[in-house]
Amino acid sequence: MGKIMLCFPQGRYKALTMSYDDGVFADRRLVALFNQHGIKGTFHLNSGLFGSSGRLTGEEAAALYEGHEISAHTLTHPTIARCPKELLVHEIMEDRKRLEQLAGYTVRGMSYPNGSYTTQIKKLLPGLGIEYARVVQTTGGFDMPDDWHEWRPTCHHNDRLLDRLQTFLELDRPQYLFLMNVWGHSYEFDGDHNWELIESFCEQAGGVESIWYATNIELVDYMKSFDALKFSAALDVVYNPSAASVWLSVDGAIVEAKGGCQTRLC
Repeated sequence: MGKIMLCFPQGRYKALTMSYDDGVFADRRLVALFNQHGIKGTFHLNSGLFGSSGRLTGEEAAALYEGHEISAHTLTHPTIARCPKELLVHEIMEDRKRLEQLAGYTVRGMSYPNGSYTTQIKKLLPGLGIEYARVVQTTGGFDMPDDWHEWRPTCHHNDRLLDRLQTFLELDRPQYLFLMNVWGHSYEFDGDHNWELIESFCEQAGGVESIWYATNIELVDYMKSFDALKFSAALDVVYNPSAASVWLSVDGAIVEAKGGCQTRLC
C-alpha cells in the first residue's frame, strides 16, 4: 500500500492568501502591489456602503478586484452578534445579491464585520450559502484551518509580518501543508504611514516557485475537491468527480488527479 498525501497545485506544500476588509480607496494601491508580484487577495465588501466616504463605488470595485476574490462582509457592517437572526439573514443575503451582480460569480465567503460572531451565527451560514467566514483572532502559525466558518488567519499585517514571512519561506517540511493567511484593512497603511511594510512583504513573498498564491475561496474549493476524491479499496486508483484537478504525493511522486477522470496511482 502506497503512501498518499494531499499537495497543493503542482505538488506544492505552501500556500499564501491575503484577506482585506471594507473596500476602501487604499485598496487601489494594495491591489496594484498584489498584481505586480503575483499575489492573490480576497476583499470582503459591504455593498450597502459603496460610494460612501472613503469607499469605492460598486463599479470601480468590480473592475479593481478582477483576478482576486470579491467576498461578503454584510450589507452595512453591523455588529451581528447583537442583531436578530432576521436582520443577519438580510445583511448577508442582500450583500451577496448585490456583490454577485457586480462580480458576475457566486459569492460564497465572508469575513465577520467588527469580528463579531457566535456559534449560532456559524451554524446559520451554510444555509445562507456561505462556505467560509474569517475571524480577526489569529494563530501566529501556518496550519490549515479545521473550521472554515471560524477561519483564523496567521496574523494581522502589523503583527510581526516580515518575521513571520521569513519563517514561512524557510519552512522545509513537505510532509505537511502550510498556509500563510494575512488580514487587515488597507486604510491602516495610510493611518500608520507604513506602506513600506506591505511593499517589502510583497517583494519578498511574490514570485516564489514553491508557493501557491490563492484566494480564500480557491483554498476552500481545493480542499473540498480533495475530500470528494473516491479512492479504490486497494488505493491504487482514484476518481475525481470535481471539475478541478487535485495533486497528490504518491510515495514521493507527484500525481495530478484530473477533474472528471479516474487516475491510476501505482
